[in-house]
Amino acid sequence: DGRVVGAEALVRWQHPNEGLISPGRFIPWAEDNDLIIGIGCWVLEDVCRQLAIWRQAQLQGLMGLSVAVNIAARHFCAPHLASDLETLLQRYDLPHDALELELTESAVLEAGLETLTTLQQLRQVGFTLAIDDFGTGYSSLAYLKNLPITSLKIDRSFVRDLTTDPDDRAIAGIIVTLGHSLGLEVVAEGIETEEQRVILLEQGCDVAQGYLFSPPLPAVEFVEWVGRR
Repeated sequence: DGRVVGAEALVRWQHPNEGLISPGRFIPWAEDNDLIIGIGCWVLEDVCRQLAIWRQAQLQGLMGLSVAVNIAARHFCAPHLASDLETLLQRYDLPHDALELELTESAVLEAGLETLTTLQQLRQVGFTLAIDDFGTGYSSLAYLKNLPITSLKIDRSFVRDLTTDPDDRAIAGIIVTLGHSLGLEVVAEGIETEEQRVILLEQGCDVAQGYLFSPPLPAVEFVEWVGRR
């Protein structure tokens, strides 16, 4: 219906010489060198700080907004993640549903039972949890049904050729049906055309995300964009 229901925090590195560097160039390196937890903590702190600013200013369209943050598998396995998140929310006076924590399907499989325990702890205290890039991993349905998640995000690889590839269209529809059967919200990533949006809407997809609506924006420009909606 055109409402802005959330946003996703996307990390970028503002390099003094090379300018803005995309995460694809430094996140894999950070994951291999144990720096990913520090980066994840910084992103979570910055998101909470920004959410608190918006709520204190009572900006229209931003008061009930949730922001999704992708958490690396290694960070999910870190001790005290749940308590660290609780401390952050208390510091910035935010409700649990202000943050949506995302974990990729492959990361869930990589981390195993430790992640399942952490997910259960986070869900019990009220965080919303999403499986990102769904459809690209090899998780079984038996494993999926035991995850205490609240939403699935259809990977952009199935959305890109949605209008021309019947297989991608079928897979997207199956993911929507699967998610709804499990009581989950379904989000489609990477929507760039009106035709893609219409197909996913007809399939029953709940939330749409992608360049059709907006490219990634700095916080100040995002506020202006929401104000124009």
